[in-house]
Amino acid sequence: MSSISLPARCDRAATEALLPELIAALGSGPLHIDARDCQQVGQAMLQLLVSARQTGEGAVILASAALRETAELAGLSEELFAGADA
Repeated sequence: MSSISLPARCDRAATEALLPELIAALGSGPLHIDARDCQQVGQAMLQLLVSARQTGEGAVILASAALRETAELAGLSEELFAGADA
């Protein structure tokens, strides 16, 4: 099982920096994304997280309150957290 931790500020730059690591991790079994420290989440990161959930075996996201609130506002709560132990 692979694990990736997200930074407090999940903007486009953080998303671009994380992309290669995420791609590598998705090919090696279940992925856990620790997003408990996220305080700011941008659209690019939301798109990346949705993609991670839909790729391969999917990803389990351990979310901060800020990520959950942003996902709710974007209408992505079900997509990001349904059926996960997040």
